[in-house]
Amino acid sequence: MFPLLRSVAAAAFLTAALVVPASAQDQDSLSSLNRKADQVFAAFDKPDSPGCALGVIRDGKFLYKRGYGTASLELGVPIASDSVFYLGSISKQFTAASVVLAAEQGFLSLDDDVRKYIPELPSYAKPVTLREMLHHTSGFRDIYTLLFLAGRNFEDIHPTAELLDLVSHQKALDFDPGDEYQYSNTNFFLMGIVIRRATGKPLSQFADENIFKPLGMSHTRFYDDRTVVVPGRVPAYDPGAASGFRVNWSTNFEKVGDGGLMSTLDDLFLWDRNFYDNKLGKGGLPRELQTPGVLNNGKSIEYALGLFTTRYRGLPVLAHSGALFGYRTAFFRFPAQRFSVLCLCNVGSSNPVDLAERITDIYLAPQLSPAPAPPSTSGGMDLSSLAGSYRDARSHSVVKVTASKDGIEAFGLLFHPRDSTHFTGPEENEMTVEPRPSGGVRLTLLAKDALPQIFERYEAVKLSGEDLAQFAGEYTSAELEVTYRLFVKEGKLTLAINWQEPLALEPTIRDEFQSPYGTDFVFRRDSAGRIAAFDAFAGSVGPITFLRTSK
Repeated sequence: MFPLLRSVAAAAFLTAALVVPASAQDQDSLSSLNRKADQVFAAFDKPDSPGCALGVIRDGKFLYKRGYGTASLELGVPIASDSVFYLGSISKQFTAASVVLAAEQGFLSLDDDVRKYIPELPSYAKPVTLREMLHHTSGFRDIYTLLFLAGRNFEDIHPTAELLDLVSHQKALDFDPGDEYQYSNTNFFLMGIVIRRATGKPLSQFADENIFKPLGMSHTRFYDDRTVVVPGRVPAYDPGAASGFRVNWSTNFEKVGDGGLMSTLDDLFLWDRNFYDNKLGKGGLPRELQTPGVLNNGKSIEYALGLFTTRYRGLPVLAHSGALFGYRTAFFRFPAQRFSVLCLCNVGSSNPVDLAERITDIYLAPQLSPAPAPPSTSGGMDLSSLAGSYRDARSHSVVKVTASKDGIEAFGLLFHPRDSTHFTGPEENEMTVEPRPSGGVRLTLLAKDALPQIFERYEAVKLSGEDLAQFAGEYTSAELEVTYRLFVKEGKLTLAINWQEPLALEPTIRDEFQSPYGTDFVFRRDSAGRIAAFDAFAGSVGPITFLRTSK
């Protein structure tokens, strides 16, 4: 989701007449639209369910705002426009704004080497600039993935010093800075440290003094102190295994920069209005935040500074979503229409991006391009021959492909056939299928702003208990400061990390295994053919080397 946004300020004046209903007929029309919005959220609109807060904004005014469901199931408090939600990655635009304002004040430059402020980071082959970090083109490995690989529960307390130490132990970037786009929370976590060291103030204080107080956002803060009481804070939930809901949120989590912002519909309305009538800094903030990144090869990407610049049904939109624990959030801004949708939810099963799109379809219906035609079925094509296991030689990742009358499913996405070799998925993802001369099949995944991923179908190796025993032992990673223990249990090579429940690994090809969570292990042998080490790959992160320390 999220093509390149161009300047559309002039078009905004063409839609100004649509802003404020001036007659009883207009009011009736708006009431009808609002009733349709209520129907979108009907599943949450009950006292025994968590839900969402909706804000619909046009020309600096709320067209509609309403809470659906309950803010606290324990206390029976309904969701309202002043309920304080954890925003997840929507926070990134506020971190980016803080960096831009700090640059305007002379504390830093966006083109500075990050090691100017964080010398603890390794000196990689090429310097990493703050601008590359803000555009997610730095190559830094994602901090959440590193915590997972290190066997640390990210719901626990992790002081900034601990997390910086973990990042600083990484011996390599995932790619040369500026060569690729790869979303990584590490970029914005490190920005919080940059702000503190460059300005002498923590991100929470700098943002409060330079953004929140000037705009009157009195219920907004970066939550960097788990002991602080936040009036009106909304807990989050997940559906229970059988019925009802279970709590899914953490008061220990105080990491900021990539996330950590708490705010309300009413406060985010003030932030949205500032994009049209900027009151912060020297005047260049909105333009800077909306400027997309450019790779070393000259290609523009959709990610600007904490914002995706894309299109929805023909209209330019600035957007970002967020997710952590049971919180789910989405913020869409259509600058030409001076129209925005805010959707803040406190239940992990919600999909605020989909909800925001449906709300957009209601209120901007006359200005939207026709909705995409419903996906076609396979049209009688037999796709069963495409089912199987596929492996990417670059990342060593494995994907299971299944086939149905509607298409093929991979990566949790359904791809519909355009013809016998081309398939289309959601959010501009595409896949091509190429039979190989050897009789195999190659799948190529094409995603927006990402390098193509090439997967070859394979047959998993079958290993005996004796075969598996040669991999057993302890392996240690200096980068993660963790030891993995591998042993054979019930005919499976099994992995134990710290206190976590042991995981059974599945063999893929010779000397390679995959965990149930998608981590891939590529073992290396010494000159005598004995297992000496393995490299771990987790999505885009890797290789991270583990040396064998004992059998």
